[in-house]
Amino acid sequence: MNCKDAQSLIDGYVDGELDLVKNLDIEKHLQECALCSQGYKNQQSLRDAIRGGPFYFKPPAELRGRIEQSLRTAAKAEASPRVLPWRWLSVAAPVAAAAVVVLALVPLLQGPSADELLSREVIASHVRSLMANHLADVPSSDEHTVKPWFNGKLDFSPPVPDLADKGFPLVGGRLDYLDQKPVAALIYRRQKHFINLFVWPSPGSPESATKSVTRQGYHVLHWTGSGMTYWAVSDLEANQLREFSQLIQNQT
Repeated sequence: MNCKDAQSLIDGYVDGELDLVKNLDIEKHLQECALCSQGYKNQQSLRDAIRGGPFYFKPPAELRGRIEQSLRTAAKAEASPRVLPWRWLSVAAPVAAAAVVVLALVPLLQGPSADELLSREVIASHVRSLMANHLADVPSSDEHTVKPWFNGKLDFSPPVPDLADKGFPLVGGRLDYLDQKPVAALIYRRQKHFINLFVWPSPGSPESATKSVTRQGYHVLHWTGSGMTYWAVSDLEANQLREFSQLIQNQT
């Protein structure tokens, strides 16, 4: 099994949907491949965050029974040729009520947006890098050391702006895994606060304005520009993180 096959199966592996043979194959691959293993850990963190977050919705146990009962009632009514017209009112009422309930639940059952899911993934990677004491694979404040380190590890060359004179010195870089793909993680510092800047290509995507979200005390900003997607996350004050993102955009 290669990395491409493993990445396509990680979601099913996390959710316990694979057969025994595929389970054994992917487990063997994860033991041998650090990048795919990191992707698996990210998916686990994302699943746990969704299950424990405010957006996870579990329908009440009686809802399924009520809907099934309404459908059975409607089916019996359709099968009977002698049902009087006013009898349909008693059949239609519970069906209509069930339909109203289902329609009301659709927005909740659709779940969070792609951006929301990715923001949770970004925060999880940021927190994990701090907890595991693994901020950087290449600790260096020199952009000419950090940028070449990614050669051969990624199929793109991430921009590595030097912002030391602006109060945001470079700390280093590392390889990470987001949105089911390997990405570059650049680490900057503002006083005692670390900033993770995740970068990956977005060919053909138009430049977009900076979007922001705050979750669990962390501020997240993301935008696209010059063929790249950028996600910045930190517990830094929101206005300082916006200053950082603007400096990055000015130099890329």
